[in-house]
Amino acid sequence: MEILRTPEERFSDLPGYSFEPHYVEVEGLRIHYVDEGPRDAEPVLMMHGEPSWSYLYRKMIPVITAAGYRALAPDLVGFGRSDKPARREDYTYQRHVDWMRGLLEALDLKGITLVGQDWGGLIGLRLATEHEERFARIVAANTGLPTGDITMGEAFLRWQRYSQSVPVFHAGGIVKGGCVSELSQGVGGPVTLGEAFPDGVQRFRPGYAGSRSSLQAGDTRGEGPAAYDYCGRGSLPARG
Repeated sequence: MEILRTPEERFSDLPGYSFEPHYVEVEGLRIHYVDEGPRDAEPVLMMHGEPSWSYLYRKMIPVITAAGYRALAPDLVGFGRSDKPARREDYTYQRHVDWMRGLLEALDLKGITLVGQDWGGLIGLRLATEHEERFARIVAANTGLPTGDITMGEAFLRWQRYSQSVPVFHAGGIVKGGCVSELSQGVGGPVTLGEAFPDGVQRFRPGYAGSRSSLQAGDTRGEGPAAYDYCGRGSLPARG
């Protein structure tokens, strides 16, 4: 597997994001996570959607730690400071779940309050249902749990079709389009909106392959490996 890694200098001097980076290795991939607040406090696990990364939670993290909780915000594989497999085929819904499961187990998190937004919810809710003993509360934001036997809704399907067909997946424009106010000076720069490699967005596009490949139709219509676990259809020979 070819793995890309965003140069560390691309994350310097980001406004509102001065958190110390932390890393854990899962299946040969380096996964980044923010970890703020007392280590023995109840953990609040904030999982971002796409095409974003842990920067999404930069304003929530200080509020959560001030309330006495431990705030954790991982970057999904393919996003932010986490490693980025180069091929779209390297990404599946099941693999995203397994990668984040590896992080939970490596950190041995228990009593988790899950905050799952967008695809962070699709992945996080899978983890919560499969590891109930680790989770205490769930905050579901603009998300759902695809079982494969019912539709995720027309808005989700429109986004799915768009992500698979658009010639250039412009992460920056998508993030800007989801904001109700103007982005602060510096927030709309290269790293925060996706062009994290010095040689341009085409080099970085594989890093956002999670945005495109996770949305392949089979995983949410009951035809992909992840859906088989929830529809009672047995198991497939190969996962991911």
